[in-house]
Amino acid sequence: MQSSTSALTERVRDLVRQRRVDPRTDAASVRLAARDAIAEHEARSLTGAVATLDDPEVVIGQIVADVSGFGPLQSLLDDETVEEIWINEPSRVFVARHGRHELTPLMLTPEQVRELVERMLSSSGRRLDVSQPFVDAMLPGGHRLHVVLDGIARGFAAVNVRKFVARAHSLTDLVGLGTLDAPTAAFLDASVRAGLNIVVSGGTQAGNATNC
Repeated sequence: MQSSTSALTERVRDLVRQRRVDPRTDAASVRLAARDAIAEHEARSLTGAVATLDDPEVVIGQIVADVSGFGPLQSLLDDETVEEIWINEPSRVFVARHGRHELTPLMLTPEQVRELVERMLSSSGRRLDVSQPFVDAMLPGGHRLHVVLDGIARGFAAVNVRKFVARAHSLTDLVGLGTLDAPTAAFLDASVRAGLNIVVSGGTQAGNATNC
């Protein structure tokens, strides 16, 4: 199954190049190319040349993540309950949900981590080398990326992604969520309108940086 998916991914890459599609900005066209590649594969499976796919839609999602997104991390980036992602080492990928850390079943290879780092830095326009062993950058969607160079992080790059997770977009939303009561919201609104200085503080993952 893995070899079939790899071959299909390469076929989609070929189609993307032929159609002059920018996979970083046009995921819809990448998905269309994936559907075309899957249709070709399924037509060949009728002759017995290749095995049929158990779930073509799942394969399409994997291909789009590999070609247009951030591969094995894409599902975690798309998961709205995930607030933060750490790759402490290739076989230990953690996430934070609701302020709690948990080890995921995701197992990467050092090569996959290296490829992910290159792709993430490419999308941000930053680079990582001996002269810049620590990099902070911004990913599409506003996610914050922090990478530590191989060698400094025990022979492999360490990666942290703090996602931009916005559950409230206004004071009214905060009141609805129970974060603020109505009088406090009214006071903050009046303070902002008056141009007063406001200090925002809080612990890690409390949203203080997002609120700023």
